[in-house]
Amino acid sequence: MPTNTAPSLRAVALLSPPYATLTYAVPPWLPPQAWRRGTRVAVPLGNGAVRVGVLLDDESHAAASGGPNGGADGRALPEGVVPRPMLWPLERGPLLDAGYLDMVRQLALRQAASEGQILGNFLPVGLRTTQVRLRFFEDGRARTLKFRDLVPLADKDPSALHRLGLAWMEGRGEVLDKAEDAADAELCAVTADPPWPVRPSAVRQVQLLEYLWEKGSASRRAVLRDLGAAAATALEGLLKRGLVAVTRRDEADCACDEAAEGEGPACLYGPPDAPFELNANQRAALHDFLAALDGSRAEHRLLYGVTGSGKTAVYLDLARECLARGRSVMLLAPEVALACKLRRDVDERLPGAPMFFFHGYQGPSQRERTFRALAARSEPCLIVGTRSALFLPAPDLGVVVLDEEHDTSFKQDEGLAYQAKEVAWFRVGQGAGLLVLGSATPDVKTFHAMHEGRLPMAALPERAGGGTLPDVELVDIKDLSSTDSVLAAQSGAALRETVQRGEQAVILLNRRGYAPLMYCLDCGTVARCPHCDIGLTYHKGRERLVCHYCGHSVPYPATCPNCKCMHYLPMGEGTEKLEETLAALLPAGGKVLRLDRDSTRRPGRMEEILGAFARREAQVLVGTQMLSKGHHFPDVTLAVVADGDLGLNLPDYRAAERTFQLLVQSAGRAGRGEKPGRVLIQTRDPSHYCWNFVRTADYEGFYAHEIAIRQRRRYPPFVRLALVRISYPMDFAGGQEELARFANAVRGLGRERGVQVLGPAPSPLPLLRGRKRFQCLLKADDWPSIRALFGAAGATPGTSHLRISLDLDPVNMM
Repeated sequence: MPTNTAPSLRAVALLSPPYATLTYAVPPWLPPQAWRRGTRVAVPLGNGAVRVGVLLDDESHAAASGGPNGGADGRALPEGVVPRPMLWPLERGPLLDAGYLDMVRQLALRQAASEGQILGNFLPVGLRTTQVRLRFFEDGRARTLKFRDLVPLADKDPSALHRLGLAWMEGRGEVLDKAEDAADAELCAVTADPPWPVRPSAVRQVQLLEYLWEKGSASRRAVLRDLGAAAATALEGLLKRGLVAVTRRDEADCACDEAAEGEGPACLYGPPDAPFELNANQRAALHDFLAALDGSRAEHRLLYGVTGSGKTAVYLDLARECLARGRSVMLLAPEVALACKLRRDVDERLPGAPMFFFHGYQGPSQRERTFRALAARSEPCLIVGTRSALFLPAPDLGVVVLDEEHDTSFKQDEGLAYQAKEVAWFRVGQGAGLLVLGSATPDVKTFHAMHEGRLPMAALPERAGGGTLPDVELVDIKDLSSTDSVLAAQSGAALRETVQRGEQAVILLNRRGYAPLMYCLDCGTVARCPHCDIGLTYHKGRERLVCHYCGHSVPYPATCPNCKCMHYLPMGEGTEKLEETLAALLPAGGKVLRLDRDSTRRPGRMEEILGAFARREAQVLVGTQMLSKGHHFPDVTLAVVADGDLGLNLPDYRAAERTFQLLVQSAGRAGRGEKPGRVLIQTRDPSHYCWNFVRTADYEGFYAHEIAIRQRRRYPPFVRLALVRISYPMDFAGGQEELARFANAVRGLGRERGVQVLGPAPSPLPLLRGRKRFQCLLKADDWPSIRALFGAAGATPGTSHLRISLDLDPVNMM
């Protein structure tokens, strides 16, 4: 291959570890036009391994930056280094356009990550695998090759690759998707909630049921890989008994989509709402949004409306107008349940709209099909989904809506941390679009931006249809003992009266399981997770003690690891126990449903629960924060918050804000129909300042109080805040020495760069998943100072056993 032409070297971002951007040569067996920026390519790495990467530059960029001896970053290659050639493109044209790659580059710069790490986290898994094949047609015959077969051909028989390259350019070659055999295509899932009719001695069957319960569903291949070949017999036995069912992946995806569309018995919310017209406030908001959309630059708006004010109706009419202008729309919700409801609203309000639905619980093949379809699409469309849908390609994106923008689910804080609001703002900025942030209880920083004049606001101060906000009362429960019911007498009486009137109630208890702690009566210790040092939660239905952080579980009854006795006392109350308690408290015929992570593990179960409650098949719905926002049940007239203090005193500067948002959103579930609503909030500290604002849903009063505290204590939005998380294995003897080296480096760099460093100190959860955890806060006036400090500190010698990550503007301080 010639070495005197500039376009011979290209930058490729690897989509799997080490996620590096490496320099490869353009091979002689395919012409330069086959290697275009944004195309996925197969490249060699190491001895015989093949990885998937994305081309980050085009020929002109390579010529300008690297030259014949240039590297991926434009620097000269070391003398004598000859880059290896790329093997083959994985599609005939670029999968990702220039705008998408620009988004990836900017996010990588912000998060101090590589472009490969960004792409490797957000592209569907099927687009990151080399388990695909090449098929060529020569002389009337088909020849199939795996990509690893190209590596020896490149070294020993380049003429064979030239023949294949000619066939490819003449259209006689194609890339075949990964062959999905029966074991991959079959999804196994539990068909019934625990307890299951299985003998305790049937260890493998119990193990398999627990595995599927935690996973929700898993392929037959994954079951055998994770549990061993002996699990095959247990699986067949459970299939015969009907405790496990097997479906094809495509059938499961179809069922999920049908449930989201509201078809059949899984319909979420009963019959469709009657057609309606926007009221004056809604029309004013829509008019403002459309004027912003028709402008010449990117704009953003806050849609601030009380619960039940009809924000969704404004979103949908905005989407209709945006599509009519030939531009695409994204409507994003913080949770799958709300995304499903949003999709159903779209079907009712915008029938026939070109819509794509996307969320993380869909199967890998479905997510990949959606991504490919959108990458190839040129006509405008409507995308409905959760946070991950933000990374879908969309033709001429005009509007992005983040509903419930205050929700912490819009911030990814595990793995690669990012803030969805920032990514959304960048995306609309690429095409002079509009970002709409909607909430009844906006993020304090969002509302501060509005007060500073940086974020225009449209307000919906009244409930749509003339409804009124419910009355909110505080119930003092400081005299309730740990053995009493979680509901006070006043709350129980109100609940019985509501059910007797033929109305419905929702009860929020943000603590799942039967009992959060198991106390040993003999030695006075609490059953704890050995990997996290967290109290194990008792799940009565599963007859297990479970760690809610790492998933470790042990059967119950169990012996105390300290004294070997078996005399445990369940302490506290979770949603599982509350469901059991209410069954005896309600009048005859009263039925209770539970909505939490445990009750919705089976595929389609969440839709079944919400649909049953909407059809009035139960009078009471108990749940965690999953039911606190977005759901519309006109017959609910009572909302009870069983423990309003949960989360209020966490070591987090956002603790009061989160509590206020959760309780106001929960209160908003009551009185959404024609009948007035009532809300009871149980608390052990009725004098806390937060309740004064919750009782009147006075967000602006709460904001004024909270923003003054943050300014005084120098917290966001008055400072740039980052959290550095550090951990090492609990059995690593040199952990404290390496941590001390890192701490000295961080503090020294902080003094040099004007960054305030607090810590490192043990995390609020000091042991998690077998790793000792520490963290330090960085405060500065700008983000570049923080990123520069982190980059320099990460290169500290003698800290190779530490796992270090940077979270800019953290929402989870635990």
